Amino acid sequence: MKYSLFSQSALAAIFTCFAMRSVAQAPSAAIAMNQTGFYTSGPKTVIFLTEEADNFYITTTDLKDTLFSGITGPVRVSTLSGRKTRAADFSGFRQKGRFVICLPGMEAVRTFTVGDSVHFTLAAAALKGFYFQRMSVGLPERYAGPWHRPAGHPDTIIYVHPSAASAERPAGFVLSSPGGWYDAGDYNKYVVNSGITTGTLLSLYEDYSRQLLYSRINIPESSNRLPDLLDEILWNLRWMLSMQDPHDGGVYHKCTTAEFEGFVRPEQATDRRYVVQKSTAAALNFAAVMAQAARVYAAFPEQTPGLADSCLNSAKKAWAWALAHPDVIYDQGKLNGSFDPDINTGSYGDGRLADEWLWAGTELCITTSDASFLLPGVFPSVLPVTIQSWSDVQTMAYFSLFRHRDRLNPDIAGIIPGLRNRFMQFADSIAIASARMAFGTPMETDRRNFVWGSNAVCANQGILLLYAYQLSGEKRYRDLALSNLDYLLGRNATGYSYVTGFGTRTPMHPHHRPSETDDMKEPVPGLLVGGPNPGQQDKCPGYPNSFPDEAYVDDVCSYASNEIAINWNAPLVYLAFALEFLFSGN
Repeated sequence: MKYSLFSQSALAAIFTCFAMRSVAQAPSAAIAMNQTGFYTSGPKTVIFLTEEADNFYITTTDLKDTLFSGITGPVRVSTLSGRKTRAADFSGFRQKGRFVICLPGMEAVRTFTVGDSVHFTLAAAALKGFYFQRMSVGLPERYAGPWHRPAGHPDTIIYVHPSAASAERPAGFVLSSPGGWYDAGDYNKYVVNSGITTGTLLSLYEDYSRQLLYSRINIPESSNRLPDLLDEILWNLRWMLSMQDPHDGGVYHKCTTAEFEGFVRPEQATDRRYVVQKSTAAALNFAAVMAQAARVYAAFPEQTPGLADSCLNSAKKAWAWALAHPDVIYDQGKLNGSFDPDINTGSYGDGRLADEWLWAGTELCITTSDASFLLPGVFPSVLPVTIQSWSDVQTMAYFSLFRHRDRLNPDIAGIIPGLRNRFMQFADSIAIASARMAFGTPMETDRRNFVWGSNAVCANQGILLLYAYQLSGEKRYRDLALSNLDYLLGRNATGYSYVTGFGTRTPMHPHHRPSETDDMKEPVPGLLVGGPNPGQQDKCPGYPNSFPDEAYVDDVCSYASNEIAINWNAPLVYLAFALEFLFSGN
């Protein structure tokens, strides 16, 4: 619908917009917005980085016709930097297509898209990002396009590190542990981080199995009768199974080189690799994922014969090992003081294990209907509701309890009402604070969100809000989850869309060895970089400042703000697909 009733001053402002058509295709730094698009029926908000913006207009891409006008909201002041902003809400504009938003009197214009499936390509690319992280196999051009490459890290010769030695597998024993995903910008594999990553992807399938059943992303397995999401998960799941010692059920903490390999192509990285120390955290993460996988793959007995039983048996063995070794903490400094060679790759050390006990026990309880797996010391009423991360996984247990609440036995089902109340109180605290934020997103509500991997905090917070929506039916939680996706795609203080290949201003130099060492100018697409991190641990030059939401630099040296990681991409995959299904009705 074309709007035609304007005041004299509004008409004058529109003429100012028309006079700016020469800059209409140049993204303006004065506007922060989702650079991928807006849902036809969803909320639509753009942030002007000025307090001078009173009115805004939406026009055709040639700036000839005005289709919508609005008044910006009040000035908001960022609690993180002091920056002043005003919001333009045009949720009532539901015309599909490509348009321009214009701030009269300033060189501020931006093109945008409105449609019904504006994030499906993003969601598929984020999932395909895991294919690009595959180890031990070549990526043919047919599937990887210009980012094709030979196989790297076959991992068929892995040495048992002295810290992991046992009678059956002494130091120097050789085992095979192929497959899995490169953990991040480096070339190692870590069980603890694979835990929350694989668990998040399995949760996406459990929550939206009907919609994902026939989704295809062009991977070698796309022609089989298993959903591509589950095919991709299998690549890592089978590697995880190889990390369990069959003699005692313990799980090695990681498969790694002694030092991070340099910036060379995967096939050129040939340093000796080890499995390192069994740990309680690894065993419990492993048990949780295998118990959940047993439920999921049980629905595909012909495609994955025996897999569900193998997963469940392995989960029980890891659980038994953890019960016998409840406090084996991975302490890399202590390990290096006792064994050679020193190991100086990612530690994923975690000294607090109550959340891992809860998550593993919950998944085993749900899969087996055996309430004894929920240990009294870590019963859900004991632990708080938090935003999930690799070192803080109790909320992963809450998600599964909510998802399967109708099939829990009465002893367990009785905890759900109280847990739901605490969960909703936590979600409410985020929702209430969001309305006052400079960019109007839940991500801004706590400066402690801006840590190493802050963008994963944002995506995981979005997942939590989607569960609040599913539990309550209140659309405000769904809309807030979408605003966090808006944040990741450009509605933020840096003006970057933090997903490679998506948006008008995206990371070009992520800390990612395959992208940095190939022949392509553009990095592998669909990867979420870490995001603003005022800690700036990499000491990389180029950070604009140390404000929590602005401390980001698009430079390969910035592993503290510009690295990629599987546990950051997994919540992006969940959030993008879930919002697609909720807003597009797919």
